[in-house]
Amino acid sequence: MSSLNLDDFTDLIERPDGGVRRDAEARRERLVVPPGSLGRLDDLGEWLAAAQGSVPVRPVERPRVVLFAGDHGVAELGVSARPAGSAAELVREILAGGRPVGVLARRLDVPVRVVDMALDCAPDAFPADVVRHRVRRGSGRIDVEDALTPQEAEAAFRAGVAVADEEADSGTDLVVLGDVSVGGTTAAGVLVAALCGTDASVVTGRGGLAIDDLAWMRKCAAIRDALRRARPVLGDQLQLLATVGGADLAAMTGFLLQCAVRKVPVVLDGVVAAACALVGQRIAFRAPDWWLAGHSSGEPGQAKALDRMALEPLLDQGVRVGEGVGALLALPLVRAAAALAAELPERTDEPGDEPAKELARDLAQDFAKDGEPAAE
Repeated sequence: MSSLNLDDFTDLIERPDGGVRRDAEARRERLVVPPGSLGRLDDLGEWLAAAQGSVPVRPVERPRVVLFAGDHGVAELGVSARPAGSAAELVREILAGGRPVGVLARRLDVPVRVVDMALDCAPDAFPADVVRHRVRRGSGRIDVEDALTPQEAEAAFRAGVAVADEEADSGTDLVVLGDVSVGGTTAAGVLVAALCGTDASVVTGRGGLAIDDLAWMRKCAAIRDALRRARPVLGDQLQLLATVGGADLAAMTGFLLQCAVRKVPVVLDGVVAAACALVGQRIAFRAPDWWLAGHSSGEPGQAKALDRMALEPLLDQGVRVGEGVGALLALPLVRAAAALAAELPERTDEPGDEPAKELARDLAQDFAKDGEPAAE
């Protein structure tokens, strides 16, 4: 019998400090730049202050990109533009620095961590620090079979929790969360459709490397078939991940929840991260308060999930490549919001202001004594 009790996360996760947020809002009212003139950067700075429990907000100095990797058996149906079982090739390119996430990470001076949960390759294909949390080789074909056994789902979930603890213990102060998968957006679509109570066609997108109409129809049919298998287990989120998720998605869900426990803010990337966040919200309703939506990927499933969690994307640049790129692009915005909230000076009263205010109050009182309404 499993010793993992998901209900514990409801008790362990607190909201970002509301008192600190009010202090941050009060400080914002005193800054030299009028409130509202910085748009969403004001809200972002206040949210970050509450997450850190600090006014003024501290700079984001130790961010990290964390990517969970896995292959999905459903890719055998031709639901992706990439061949089934080819996620390992993407991981090799990321580790070599040749993918978009590597280019951006170098420019932004952010380390990238890849966690292999279910790549369809030999375990010795990658360094030990990449594969040490691996649960299995590939996930099951979710339209006709479970993605994982219950034991594998629990192991993957616990692995995600362990990775979150490792990041928090190492001093990571913000995580950019993404995935490296083939077939992952199909599994994500099933989770979103199941949790939002909608049809397959509403959540079926074209993927990072856009598929044609025939592949879209195959993907829609696969989500429809998997959705039938998902509905009976909606009340058990770990079983839902085992049935129609995958090792990488189960790990991402555990990671997100434990980051909320450890009070580490997370910027979500695309539809896979959004789907895992939606599962996390079902487990612990306060958890989404620790997450930001980095960007809009154009995937209908992502839009549906973010709307359900009331998370508004920071950017909309049409980025569909996955691997954390869209969320990483939002990092400079987060850093800018922190810098502005912390470094803009507060207003100081000009000489002579107080006498002028006292004269205005005296005149108002005189008018009130004469029976006239006092001026505002």
